[in-house]
Amino acid sequence: MNNKIVILGGGESGVGSAVLAKQKGFDVFLSDYGSVKEEYAKILNKHNIRWEEKQHTQKEILASSEIIKSPGIPDTVPVIVAAKELDIPVISEIEFAARYTDAHMICITGSNGKTTTTTMVYNLLKEAGCNIGLAGNIGKSFAYQVATESFDYYVLELSSFQLDGMFHFKANTAILLNITPDHLDRYHDNFQEYIDSKFRILQNQSADDNFIFCDDDPVILSELEKRKIEANQLPFSTEHSLEKGSYLEQDNIIFKPIKEAFSMSIHDLGVKGKHNIYNSMAAGLAASINSIRKNVIRESLMDFKSIEHRLEPVIKVRNIMFINDSKATNVNSTWYALESMNKNVIWIAGGVDKGNDYDELSKLVKSKVKAIICLGLDSHKLHDSFDGMIKEIIDVKSMRDAVKTAYMLGKDGDTVLLSPACASFDLFDNYEDRGIQFKEAVRHL
Repeated sequence: MNNKIVILGGGESGVGSAVLAKQKGFDVFLSDYGSVKEEYAKILNKHNIRWEEKQHTQKEILASSEIIKSPGIPDTVPVIVAAKELDIPVISEIEFAARYTDAHMICITGSNGKTTTTTMVYNLLKEAGCNIGLAGNIGKSFAYQVATESFDYYVLELSSFQLDGMFHFKANTAILLNITPDHLDRYHDNFQEYIDSKFRILQNQSADDNFIFCDDDPVILSELEKRKIEANQLPFSTEHSLEKGSYLEQDNIIFKPIKEAFSMSIHDLGVKGKHNIYNSMAAGLAASINSIRKNVIRESLMDFKSIEHRLEPVIKVRNIMFINDSKATNVNSTWYALESMNKNVIWIAGGVDKGNDYDELSKLVKSKVKAIICLGLDSHKLHDSFDGMIKEIIDVKSMRDAVKTAYMLGKDGDTVLLSPACASFDLFDNYEDRGIQFKEAVRHL
């Protein structure tokens, strides 16, 4: 019997998978087409795991019984195409690691708000005393935690790329926040393919499981009409009341989970903005159906602070406020950021375009933005969308130049908002690197 597992990608997800596979007695080989960071190389060597970097040795990889693929690797790379032609299963870290834990799974996906909501749910259950892990698209890899920890619950942030490699996995509580066009470059510019990917969070659910979703999202509602949902449905809405779920009544969030109803004022939430009302509704419902007391839910949502790189206030310089929203890697996420701003915004945008349509931002840009700074190697779509609408549109090629230019344009009371609406890989390692460079540049003013 072939006992060989190959891991493609030597980052957090891949190395965690390799450690777990080795622990479970597999013959493990890890391959990364790029470079493996020193910290990960040390872990691989410590566990006597064979690995390579800066290449994919196809003969070695295709001699496996199963391939665990890191989410950043597209299905179109030659070695994946070859593996599928040979009927070698290609799965995600999440699918693999879930085989080795009986923990209760609370899973969150959506085009926007995943990290905030995942962190909210984790904090809620942690503060209630639950033995809980935080993983998926956030924190330490799920596989590494399964190998080295023993948790009763996991809260998993799941991207569409991770969901694509999940087949037998089941979420006990599934949360679908919203669906707007994103990553269409990975889905053949086909929005329905991306929608189908997000709905994979419901696969294998039964009547004993729960599905929490936004009842104001037209894409979700349209899709629900086509599908038979086995799980107990708990919608949330800011636009209308609901018999069960969560909704807004004047300035109060009403929670009507399976058991006892309760409410809290939106003014008591630790984070502001319409998007955070939605996130709080979803998190509160998830906590409630997992038997967390209403006073713990209220207190945790009141104490919650914004996560790094998501509408994160940095500092004021000459009474100009600088806000780091580097995590806004798509248009809809930037819409929420601009929607929460007052007037006189200097907006830093741009990067690797993922098939963006900026039309939905036009109204907000007209009413709130005084200047746009295009940060990236290719800014033609931003110019095509906003030339003539905004007087000042300036191109820069570094974060330091972007921050300096914004500072020169700014006046007393203005806000400089980094909310790129694009991926970061033209100039930065990732969105975290982009946000860190922004904060460093601001502090050097």
